[in-house]
Amino acid sequence: MPTDIIQWFPGHMAKTRRLIGENLKNVDIVIELLDARIPQSSRNPEIMRLTEGKPLITLLNKSTLADPAETEKWVRRYTGEGHICLPFDCVAKKGTERLLPAIREVLAEKLARYHQKGMDGRKLKAMVVGIPNVGKSSLINLLGGTKKAKVENRPGVTLTPQWVTTKEGLDLMDMPGVLWPRFDDRETGENLAITGAIKDDVVEIETLALALCRKLRRQYPALLAARYKLELDTVTGDALDDYGLFELIGKKRGFLISGGEINTERTANMLLDEFRAAKIGRITLDTIAKGDLPC
Repeated sequence: MPTDIIQWFPGHMAKTRRLIGENLKNVDIVIELLDARIPQSSRNPEIMRLTEGKPLITLLNKSTLADPAETEKWVRRYTGEGHICLPFDCVAKKGTERLLPAIREVLAEKLARYHQKGMDGRKLKAMVVGIPNVGKSSLINLLGGTKKAKVENRPGVTLTPQWVTTKEGLDLMDMPGVLWPRFDDRETGENLAITGAIKDDVVEIETLALALCRKLRRQYPALLAARYKLELDTVTGDALDDYGLFELIGKKRGFLISGGEINTERTANMLLDEFRAAKIGRITLDTIAKGDLPC
């Protein structure tokens, strides 16, 4: 992976940090969206620091694309940190029936005070935070019941905060997605790029697909073999290195150019597209050992 993937995104971090700080006092709770396929890599530690002290609910979005067994482990892990964590999917509308009750559970004391003061109709306000392309605007539109927040399947669409009112007595503030200025961990940068949190035109596509191929042959070899009609021993064995396996996948798909060489760009785009659409299978790149789970 080129060095620039781990230090690529100076981005709008300073601006978003300021926006979060300025608006935090205006909300009752923070809704943190993570990508269920990369629950650790998609958690911006800077956002956690900025929102510290506010009630928090974590949603593992895109959970229908992720490995359900791994999602369960991450829910246990983050719940063990002392706040509610739920599997969620804005597109499949999974988990929506649990979100509002969870918000009311977290804010039970505040709601009780409102009730005592005869303010039962007062709206709650939530700030929605997360990295680019994690689904914040999709969540806003799902809960708002209309397309009020601009949504595209690419990072960096929301550039300013947006308030959206829902029918459930909850106002939502959609904050711009933000990555941290430098990724100290290579795996984090790769995972963010593979899932689409970093724009594809920033990273060399063949290098990115090769990183994905390397991860899949180690973590999900059976799914990789089944999708591309390979022998499992070919995927798990030492006869082919990662690039050789990548080329074999291109050959299996018939992505050839003159001279019988593999069209690596076409193969790379196909691999990334099929991973992101869960055509290879439900995959989680960030895994967690049982020993790291709360008892």
